[in-house]
Amino acid sequence: MATTLSEAYGDHPLHLHHIIPLDFSSIRTLPDSHAWPQSEDDDNHGAGSCIPIIDLMDPNAMELIGLACEKWGAFQLKNHGIPLSVIEEVEAEAKRLFALPAERKLKALRSAAGATGYGRARISPFFPKHMWHEGFTIMGSPCDDAKKIWPNDYARFCNIMDNYQKQMKVLAEKLTHRIFNLLGISEEQKRWVGSTNHCEAVQLNFYPSCPEPNRAMGLAPHTDTSLLTILHQSQANGLQIFKEGTGWVPVHPHPNNLVVHTGDFLHILSNSRFRCALHRVTVNSARHRYSVAYFYGPPMDCVVSPLVLSSLPRFRSLTVKEYIGIKAKNLGGALSLISMLKN
Repeated sequence: MATTLSEAYGDHPLHLHHIIPLDFSSIRTLPDSHAWPQSEDDDNHGAGSCIPIIDLMDPNAMELIGLACEKWGAFQLKNHGIPLSVIEEVEAEAKRLFALPAERKLKALRSAAGATGYGRARISPFFPKHMWHEGFTIMGSPCDDAKKIWPNDYARFCNIMDNYQKQMKVLAEKLTHRIFNLLGISEEQKRWVGSTNHCEAVQLNFYPSCPEPNRAMGLAPHTDTSLLTILHQSQANGLQIFKEGTGWVPVHPHPNNLVVHTGDFLHILSNSRFRCALHRVTVNSARHRYSVAYFYGPPMDCVVSPLVLSSLPRFRSLTVKEYIGIKAKNLGGALSLISMLKN
């Protein structure tokens, strides 16, 4: 039985053609495999709209975070306590990794049943076209995969990634405590927060400059299988959040701000009070774009169910592991499959 996040994804293997990225360094025109049909909403970005920017030192931060989770499922966070040097180091390591020749990166290719290492986005099999993206996934120590790429020079990468995970865990726990207090979740129900058996992962993302960005997709629309996702993005636009009635709203990078998304588990726990942020990434022709996502969630055996009941529960109870399995097979349909509401 899977007891770790890596093992849980290993129960749902992918075919290798959904894992091996294109060698973007050799591409001068957009291949048909990566050419997405344009839709009407591509030109309907939420002009003038932006997700809230919240100062964690603000005395009203908790209430502002609650409102942002209700209306957007996302916000930008400043004065978050993560030193700028830590963020700059991890971005520099991501750039060092993705600048390597394809044959070097492929030494750490995710296996069909693996969850860590180099490869395409895990959501790739659900879409008919490929994404303009390379990724590197870390669950626990990155050293096994890093050694395959840098046999004699992996320590720097590992130390920087380990430090980043530790710092992000502290921030994620702080945010989770505040959000759970806002929701009125009991001490017993949040006992796992601060434990060592939580689920966490770091995802390094690379979106190369693209010859035809209007016909390509960096990362297709999806929600995250997490409680919270904390994202650092380089100073290039691309991330967009979908807001009902508004459309796709760009999340403009701000130096030293972090983007926080609410994931599926917080949507379930709040009984749909908090949105789970549907988001995507577009690409551009002028600049490479990098991001580093930290995913934080409850332990694999934790039973997740609506804990905020001002109305009937909207979702059935299930373990984190069970939900990961449902989402691995259904992606965007996972929440509807555990819905208690009758159509």
